[in-house]
Amino acid sequence: MAIFNNTTSSSSSFLLTAFPGMELAHVWISIPVCCLYIIALLGNSSILLVIAVERRLHKPMYYFLSMLSAADLCLAISTLPTVLGVLWFHAREISFKACLTQMFFVHAFSFLESSVLAVMAFDRFMAICNPLKYTTVLKDRIIMVIGLVICLRQVIYIFPVVLALKGVAFHGGQELAHPFCYHPDIIRYTYSNSWLSSFLGMFLQLYLTGTDLLFILFSYVLIIRTILSIVAPKKQQKALNTCVCHICAVTVFYVPMISLSFTHRLLNSTPRVICSILANIYLLLPPVLNPIIYSLKTKTIRQAMLQLLHSKGSRGRQLRHLRGPWD
Repeated sequence: MAIFNNTTSSSSSFLLTAFPGMELAHVWISIPVCCLYIIALLGNSSILLVIAVERRLHKPMYYFLSMLSAADLCLAISTLPTVLGVLWFHAREISFKACLTQMFFVHAFSFLESSVLAVMAFDRFMAICNPLKYTTVLKDRIIMVIGLVICLRQVIYIFPVVLALKGVAFHGGQELAHPFCYHPDIIRYTYSNSWLSSFLGMFLQLYLTGTDLLFILFSYVLIIRTILSIVAPKKQQKALNTCVCHICAVTVFYVPMISLSFTHRLLNSTPRVICSILANIYLLLPPVLNPIIYSLKTKTIRQAMLQLLHSKGSRGRQLRHLRGPWD
């Protein structure tokens, strides 16, 4: 811990922590972490670019996938400065206002991803259970309204919580368990009743993500019932294959999130390094794996990416060929 002896702190700031007890290995830990951030940024940006460029992907399923990629991209960007700042430069101190701002974006984009996964479950329900109404219900205008509603939902519920925390007094200079600001981690250092604040935060999380998860589970109950009623085995397999990517995305998002939330609020004896690892898995695993899953399992996305790369490569060769005689 001697490496942090020169770190200063004030009553209006917190100290971020990457991996407690592993400070001397931060440089080596930063290599895989940086690689994961690069994969998340490039992967989600590629999916957004492909969907925007390829007109054949201008369909409801891919519109919702672009929302998921945008949420993943923003979630990765919201934690990138502080995570790499702690690992590379030991820049641990963060002001109270900056901490609240980062906490707002981390939770907003996290809850937004939960809502997008719920909307994607509805998309799969309509495609499998009501295919004749699919294009008439999920029109471009309806999809835009859905996107605006789920964005406003996060702001309406999270912004008042952040405003309420702004007026709460905190023990300054306290060491957080993560390299970013996370609500259950911050409220432990309030002068007021931290149990009440923790309960309210957990209630909000259960309300927002819990209702989304229940909606997803209910949608899949109806989807499975419809699939089992299909007589032809090949059609059953085809219908089920369209849901595999979404099921993987739901699992990758909810399992780490629930584990981290319960570890913070119910298991106080959990080692801090375990909480830190769970937090980094929760924030990095979905942005990294979602573009890989959808690129590998969705033939249309894979073909569109390969076609885009091929067209850029051929265009570059043509430009070099035209410049050749003048070089």
